[in-house]
Amino acid sequence: MNVDYRLAVIKTADGPLAVAEKEGALVPLHMLLNEAEPVCDLGPLLDQWSVMAPRITSAVSAGGAVFQSSGRNAANATFLAPLARPGNFICIGANYHDHIAEMPVPMTPSYPYGFLKPVRNTLRASGEPVTAPRHIEMMDWEAELGVVIGEPAKNVKAENALDYVAGYVNFNDLSARDCLANRPPIGVDWVLHKGHDGFAPVGPYFVPAAFVPDPQDLHVYLSVNGVTKQDSTTGQMIYGVKSIIEHLTTIMTLYPGDIIATGTPAGVGHGRKPPEYLKPGDEVQMEIGPLGRLVTPII
Repeated sequence: MNVDYRLAVIKTADGPLAVAEKEGALVPLHMLLNEAEPVCDLGPLLDQWSVMAPRITSAVSAGGAVFQSSGRNAANATFLAPLARPGNFICIGANYHDHIAEMPVPMTPSYPYGFLKPVRNTLRASGEPVTAPRHIEMMDWEAELGVVIGEPAKNVKAENALDYVAGYVNFNDLSARDCLANRPPIGVDWVLHKGHDGFAPVGPYFVPAAFVPDPQDLHVYLSVNGVTKQDSTTGQMIYGVKSIIEHLTTIMTLYPGDIIATGTPAGVGHGRKPPEYLKPGDEVQMEIGPLGRLVTPII
């Protein structure tokens, strides 16, 4: 997979700074685009992504020497979330064949089964710690491919769905399984399950869709304290990215900056025998294809 560059937002003494990354070197995006004001967030770029994507690609191609002399290195950077204010977090559950097989009540959904995750309190960057909720005993991990929308989309057909995708990010759909083990007759409380502070680590990189020709051909990997827990591919999805977008746009209009988390493969803690759950002191690392390594310390 040929990835010419990746985008990210890093922390500097002057505040957030959007950068382009190529072979470990970081260059401020505004320098590449010959703009006076620093770019602090990738979100506004998505509002005009059809124009900005080719412009950035052309600037990176023309400015190759700038990366060699940039002096900024990804290995020493502190990453912020690539989107400071995403739109919706729309999550798809039970969407991997191997994950469904490992769960206590295996059941294949007849359509992409979705839920909404609160954005403002759950978003975290790579390296940013997540506090384990004191009243939760079954905190779990879920490595997921995040699809970032780049064009308003409504009633989209599957064959055209990828035209509305700006790019991809890592998404760790942290979960509190307590509500599954003790679900009331009314059903699963999805806010209790998915809505705790810090339960949506994202990043570190945003990879433009042009560099991911097939989102169903990506390696998915997650470890806890260096021990492999999830090792699969997006080819295990029951409903692929195209089908998910087609389904969601029959319900709602998707807007630039919305993130769709597409489900997780086998290897979650709740499905292991015996079950395993996160605790303070643990560190979760996940990687999907060329999206970089998302690190989440649990405190």
